Amino acid sequence: MTGANNTLLYTQVVRVTHVYLGPAADRFIARQVENHLQKPPEDMSKKDLLSLIDWIKVAVSLLTDDSEIVEEYALQLHKLAVPTKPKSKAKAKAKQP
Repeated sequence: MTGANNTLLYTQVVRVTHVYLGPAADRFIARQVENHLQKPPEDMSKKDLLSLIDWIKVAVSLLTDDSEIVEEYALQLHKLAVPTKPKSKAKAKAKQP
């Protein structure tokens, strides 16, 4: 089952990357994973993605001077690696006056 989850993660990373790099997204991410993680792209885990984000930021920074775009892209990737947890109802009620 882990392999399927990793393949899904890779697909999600490519989709996010497509917004920023267009049709080059799949090739770009595959190369980043293969070169920096020394593994097949479909084996990328969330932990791998966290370590890869810095490399991706460097690579994308070479393609654009727009640091806001680079940071936005990195944030979108980070959300895939570390999803935000929904607040529980008990915590929400405890905060109410």
